[in-house]
Amino acid sequence: MSSKSICSPSESSSSTKSWIVHGIVAGAAIAVAVGARAYLGRSKNFRSRVVGIIPARFASSRFEGKPLVNILGKPMIQRTWERSKLATTLDHLVVATDDEKIAECCQQFGADVIMTSESCRNGTERCNEALQKLEKKYDIVVNIQGDEPLIEPEIIDGVVKALQAAPDAVFSTAVTSLKPEDAFDPNRVKCVVDNHGYAIYFSRGLIPYNKSGKVNPQFPYLLHLGIQSYDSNFLKIYPGLHPTPLQLEEDLEQLKVLENGYKMKVDHEAHGVDAPEDVEKIESFMRERNLS
Repeated sequence: MSSKSICSPSESSSSTKSWIVHGIVAGAAIAVAVGARAYLGRSKNFRSRVVGIIPARFASSRFEGKPLVNILGKPMIQRTWERSKLATTLDHLVVATDDEKIAECCQQFGADVIMTSESCRNGTERCNEALQKLEKKYDIVVNIQGDEPLIEPEIIDGVVKALQAAPDAVFSTAVTSLKPEDAFDPNRVKCVVDNHGYAIYFSRGLIPYNKSGKVNPQFPYLLHLGIQSYDSNFLKIYPGLHPTPLQLEEDLEQLKVLENGYKMKVDHEAHGVDAPEDVEKIESFMRERNLS
């Protein structure tokens, strides 16, 4: 199957760049919630209105036009949208993009679209801009990666409920078990947590790292998944936080949150698309499970 960038089957992608799949992983995941001192003592019931935002851009350095790649006859962004719509915690779902081709495609399959600036440096900033343009007010914003055509609705619900249940939490994300063969892949972001389920660190390198320099098959390494949710007030603050040394060194925005003193608390697995060769893997997985 060719990796076509589509809104219709005839559209093609000019990309020849390789990309890497978030592996099909097993085991229960851990939802990570990030707490801030400023939110301590607030009611557990103060965040009931939830919006899901799928940030999507065309000009990806690794895979141009990735949101429009053909997955069994539908653009990947549509697959992600349809799976996300099954989540029970979302009151609204929108696509945030800076590209007219993506916007037109999404509107064709019925998605609500918010146009955002090309200057957004990451999905979090794009979500923040989209949030400001929404007519209704929301308490929680879920940042849903557009390259997760098999995302489980339960993952979305899990990160939302984790945030709702923690009065001191302003941020949530998810991790799952890491496959040994992905241990040294810098595109697989690893996470370590403390005994109380709070995130200690995220890294592109293997963490923890032992003296032998080899993977310990007995250790439950954790893989960070792309989905995350934010308290809407914190999301407004986040873009204004200055870049931090660890964030810049690892190129991981989660570290900026940790370095600024916010606390993280940690449910599921996801099947992502990062490279053209992974499209066939996703399609095969979908056929096996009658998800087409």
